Amino acid sequence: MADKSVKVAITPTGKADSPVTTSGGSISYFVKPLEVEESFDEFLTYLQQQEYGGQDDKSNVKYAQSRTVEDDNMRTEYHSLYKDIEESIAFARIALKGNADAINMWIGNSRSTSCLHRDNYENIYCQIIGKKHFVLLPPVAMPCVNEQILQNATYAVDSGRDSTDQARSSSSCTQLGGKRDALPRTGEDFGSSKLRVVLDKNSPGIPFATWDPDTNEQTTPFSSLCSPLRVQLNPGDVLYLPAMW
Repeated sequence: MADKSVKVAITPTGKADSPVTTSGGSISYFVKPLEVEESFDEFLTYLQQQEYGGQDDKSNVKYAQSRTVEDDNMRTEYHSLYKDIEESIAFARIALKGNADAINMWIGNSRSTSCLHRDNYENIYCQIIGKKHFVLLPPVAMPCVNEQILQNATYAVDSGRDSTDQARSSSSCTQLGGKRDALPRTGEDFGSSKLRVVLDKNSPGIPFATWDPDTNEQTTPFSSLCSPLRVQLNPGDVLYLPAMW
């Protein structure tokens, strides 16, 4: 895999596909990561250096992810590793009456965080190395999560035009506009690039949870009644996450 090109998501905070607040404090945008292609070796080296202090704490966060179930990246992008894993998980195959529709792999360091969200399909999470922390809510907690319709936007490299320090920050997107950058070239230094939020033109809004159970921001009158279930996966652990959780 060392020289193979893989898709890498880049954000200033480690939160890909997440709500972003404006300078006024309200959440208005659902921001997707900047996506680039890098060699697998370059990507892993960056993750390790950032995790163990080789990169400045303000450097961007990189994450190898699959944004949709259709990506099936273990049988496409990472197909050379596919032979090293089981074709199916026995209990899941029996309980769900079938094999997995897709098998995806995510790779990140401790700065990578997924925002509160739900999937409309069953998930089986298998932890290979490191740890992953889950904050889980049942579907009946829907009134607690403060779902809002957010405008779609995407992080892009800040070229210095029509941008300010405020627009580049992780908590504001007051400067929007311009054309979306093409898929950036492999080898460019995106770890230290300034990123800004660019509004997706002619894109419909997306319903998304804005409550953060960890910081208790963007609450509803019902959020205090909710008690999230917290789970830590260690290497070798498997978690079944039902649809809509």
